[in-house]
Amino acid sequence: MPAAPIITTDHPVPHVSQLPVTKGETINLFVRERDGTKNPAERTAVLMLHGRSVPVLPGADFGTGKYNWMMFLAEAGYDVFAMDLQGHGRSYRPPVMDEPRNANPKQQGIVHNGHPLPGPGPDPVMDPRQLGDTRSDVSEVHTVVEFIKKRHNLKKVALMGWSAAAQVFGPYSIQYSENVSSLFLLAPVFPPDGPAAESGTDWDPPLPLPLSTPPGTWGFPMNLLSRKGFADAWAKELGCPGQRDDDIEDKVWAAIMESDTLGRTWGPPTASGAPQGVLRYRNPFWWGWNKTGAKLQGVLGDKVPVLIAYGERDKTVNSPPGTVPFLSVTELYKTIPGPKKLMFKLACSGHQIPWERMSKHVHHLSREWLKHTAIDGHTQGSFLMDKDGNITTAP
Repeated sequence: MPAAPIITTDHPVPHVSQLPVTKGETINLFVRERDGTKNPAERTAVLMLHGRSVPVLPGADFGTGKYNWMMFLAEAGYDVFAMDLQGHGRSYRPPVMDEPRNANPKQQGIVHNGHPLPGPGPDPVMDPRQLGDTRSDVSEVHTVVEFIKKRHNLKKVALMGWSAAAQVFGPYSIQYSENVSSLFLLAPVFPPDGPAAESGTDWDPPLPLPLSTPPGTWGFPMNLLSRKGFADAWAKELGCPGQRDDDIEDKVWAAIMESDTLGRTWGPPTASGAPQGVLRYRNPFWWGWNKTGAKLQGVLGDKVPVLIAYGERDKTVNSPPGTVPFLSVTELYKTIPGPKKLMFKLACSGHQIPWERMSKHVHHLSREWLKHTAIDGHTQGSFLMDKDGNITTAP
């Protein structure tokens, strides 16, 4: 008997913006649904979220083959949703992102190289505000979760996020634990000593928003990443034989450009004369996701079971002590207060694990986690996973 077809639907989900630059405006959030549900009476919905820079297409939904995490779970029988936050990918982008002079001053040169600078005349009015924050991001996730619940008459949704998605899904899970069945964090960003909320019991920002004091860290709305910058960052975490396919980098960059119709017209020229493209992404200010905030109300590891997976070569979310900001996956595992927590350190993989060969084991972990909220019968503990997917207890 042939397998049921995967039904794919792209939803423009209306949201009343909480972002300072668009506050009160109704904007659309891009949400893709790949529904592989076999029995509607036993539907399990999953929501996937991108990291700091790469949008959810192709972060979770890449091509049609072995690296498509979203499709893998849909084929396993789940109803899988993926969203872009405002300012990312195919969701609404505030107009300030259309002007390259609103980017990090250190990155504007990648737009100049070989192509005229687009936008208004030589002296535009620059916007000095950060674009993105914890309160706004959590509100957007909540809108999408409520959309999913209403669409299929569900009580809870499983959350799966990559990298800086932890900065949003972590606080969301604590504030709205009644909506979350479980949390799967791949290569999560966790700054143990990061900015705290105004008090220990709420999620108000520690400073008035939006932050707008150049030349400080938050004095611009947007970051830019060039093709070369993307390649160089990935190269720093390679070194294991067979870690990735030879042609995967070009394919991923092409997929990233498909989600940014303007960014792909910027940047230095290729051999053909066409621009290489630039990845535009917000400059956010997040708070509350630290060694105090992650413990709030004892939610994580209790009401919301948590699984963490990361690559052994991942230097992006694991920095040496003394680094500013200091990031540590293992500190997140230690900080989670409840007993229902698992952590897997995966061999031969870095931060770009969604497009590396170990991604197949990430897919299998996530499927078993959705089915059992456990891995091989384990509901807590730290483990090592080798290239064949075998696990052993971490020392």
